[in-house]
Order: sequence, then structure tokens, then C-alpha cells
Amino acid sequence: MKQAYNKYKETSVQSASREKILLLLYEGAIRYVKRGVLACENKDIAERGLNIGRAYDIVMELNNTLNHKVGGDISKNLEQLYMFMTDRLTQANISGDKTHLIDVLKILETLYAGWVGAIEKLKESENSKLLNKS
Repeated sequence: MKQAYNKYKETSVQSASREKILLLLYEGAIRYVKRGVLACENKDIAERGLNIGRAYDIVMELNNTLNHKVGGDISKNLEQLYMFMTDRLTQANISGDKTHLIDVLKILETLYAGWVGAIEKLKESENSKLLNKS
């Protein structure tokens, strides 16, 4: 049963739009940071390291996919935020201080909400253009 679920997840990611993948990455980073906070609270060093490492990898992937030619100042600002978050994740992993993770969580949740809003506006705009062509 688990194998079928994993195959389903793999297929759904492979067929997802770029916007959906972006949101999935943010959702994953948020989930791992929250797990990292719990691990800090439980003083579970291995779990802390595992979850912070996963969140770090996702943030680095988000950073690596920035298109500075198209994004201009927005991509520069996102890059600075991503670098700040990777620094805070590293500090949290070293110190076990959950406040670093909470800082990252706030940024990720704010960015996620912003992307959700931007994607919804884009879809509304595309739909109205299609309706006007009819």
C-alpha cells in the first residue's frame, strides 16, 4: 500500500505545474522547520539535524532556481532572504536554539502566503483573458 502511495506522490509531482511545485517546496520547508522546532524542544539532536537539513536543502533549491534575468530586484531580494534563512537554519542546527527556526518559519509562511496570492491573481487574470476572447 505504501509503495502505491509513493508512486502516486511521485507521479503527481512530476505532472505538477511550476507553480504547484513551488508551493509544494514551501510546504515541505515549512513542515520540516516545524518538525525541527519540535526536535529542539524534545532535545532530539538527530531528529533536529535531519529536519533542519531537509529544510536547508529545500531553501537552497528555491535559491538555485531563481532567475535573476527575469526576476530583477524581486529575485535579488528573495536570494537575500534565502541566504538569511540558510544561515539561521545552520545556527539552529549548531546551537539547538529554536528561535532561529521560528525566524525561518515566519519568513517561509509569509512568502508562501504571498505566492499563493500571486498565483491566484495570475489564474484569475488568465481566466478573464480567456473569457474575453470568447
